[in-house]
Order: sequence, then C-alpha cells, then structure tokens
Amino acid sequence: MRIHLFSLLLIAACSNEANHLGNPLLLPISGLGTAAGNLAYNQRRGQVELIVKSNFPGILTEIAEGGGPNLTEAMDVARIPQNDRSARILQMQGDLALYQANPGALVVALMVYGE
Repeated sequence: MRIHLFSLLLIAACSNEANHLGNPLLLPISGLGTAAGNLAYNQRRGQVELIVKSNFPGILTEIAEGGGPNLTEAMDVARIPQNDRSARILQMQGDLALYQANPGALVVALMVYGE
C-alpha cells in the first residue's frame, strides 16, 4: 500500500504544470546550482564592498563628477552594463546624500544595478 502511495506521489510530482518549486526530483540539483550562484554573488559583492570602502571619499567625488576610475572599477566588478552606466550614475548622484551617510547602501545599489 505504501509503495503505491509513494509511486503516485512521484508521478504527480512530475507534472508539466508550472509551479514555484519545479520538479521535486530535481531539487537536490537545483539546490546545488543555487548554492553555487549565491557563492559567486557573495564573492562579487565582497569585491565591490572592498573597492567602495577602500576608496570611499574618491568614489563619492567621482559620482558627483559623473565618473572616474574607482567608480568604473566598482561598476565593472558589479557587472553593470556599459550602456546603462550613465543612467545609473545619474541615479547615484540623486542619492549621493544617502551614500555619504551609508557606504553599504552604495554597495547594495551597485549590486542591484549589475547583472
């Protein structure tokens, strides 16, 4: 009886209908992929944070001036597309007071703007 119930659950789990979990039989594999993606993101975020905090006064000046080498390096590491950078610098200029008080907010913004 239990084997039939278990088999029925496995068959039902393999439907073609969309759901937020995906195929439950593939959860271990997708979990590994998610863990690897999170690790890569956290490493990249750490690099961006190091650049921002090591060059914080200069980066704030570069944001106000519309760009510079330290800001470019942070944007490169955050993977902000080249064709999107001028718009993002304008946004950062509008939020400059926030970033002056909170370098972590600048790190978050750079990571959000990145791919």
